Amino acid sequence: MLAKVEDTYAEAFEGLYSRIIITADDEKTLRRAVEDVTATPSLVIGRIEGGTEQWLNDKATPDGRPGAVVQLWGGIDRRKPLTTSAERFEVELSYRIRQDVLVKPFTAIFDALLNPAGKIDTMKRIGHCGDGFEWEETRHGRNMIIVPLMVPDFQIERYLGYARGVMGGNFWYLCKTKTAVTNAGESALRAIGEVAGAITPFHVCSAGSKPETKFPWIGPTTNHPYCPTLRDALGHQSKVQVGTNYIPEIVVSGTSLDVVKEAMKAGIQAARSVKDVLMISAGNYGGQLGQYKIFLRELFP
Repeated sequence: MLAKVEDTYAEAFEGLYSRIIITADDEKTLRRAVEDVTATPSLVIGRIEGGTEQWLNDKATPDGRPGAVVQLWGGIDRRKPLTTSAERFEVELSYRIRQDVLVKPFTAIFDALLNPAGKIDTMKRIGHCGDGFEWEETRHGRNMIIVPLMVPDFQIERYLGYARGVMGGNFWYLCKTKTAVTNAGESALRAIGEVAGAITPFHVCSAGSKPETKFPWIGPTTNHPYCPTLRDALGHQSKVQVGTNYIPEIVVSGTSLDVVKEAMKAGIQAARSVKDVLMISAGNYGGQLGQYKIFLRELFP
């Protein structure tokens, strides 16, 4: 029996992303680089976050090695020109690449964005890790920077594109059992992984938040009306129904609003068919968070 889909909506908002291909000599090194560079969903504290869109075999990469398509996302300040947000994004992107990919032996990064709004010159903040000994040459039909390292060498395409996309699409799946949390989550992530252009920066997330807080220096804090362990303490203020013991969230970002909707629909359809998933809902904040409202009844009329 399929779980009911609540008549509500998810809020989503505009973000800035780069789409890159990471390659390495072997699968183990590749996986470590990809997992490290996408590991920390940190947009909420002013950094960037990402996810893996697709794993590639050696026939689908520019240099004929194992690879992965990765998206890395930053925020957009709509009060300022796009270039201002892009400059901040460039700084944060460089931190991730330098600390998580460049340090892995024999790795390389290539641009994979087809229609960029702009380009980041990687020489300033990444190429110059070579301390002036870096150089440029054409490899694999790309303009590459070669950064000399003690295990030679790191390669990165000189210009990486960035574009506008949609962040923060989400759904909650209300569960009776802990087993349902895992089974429905893995099923949903597999389904979303089949949607081109979509990522899940948190995978299965246990910590849905709210914008208002008693501790503003922390940022968003726990969405307390939806915490099952606070149901009795909150009394009528609790929004957790009897029988619901877990409320995981899956967040989706994608290259367009249509991609995010498609990924949400695929993930919800997969999750709602799992035993002990009681209902599908979504996180929204009365329109305070983002300019997009994705109505679940639009996905499941």
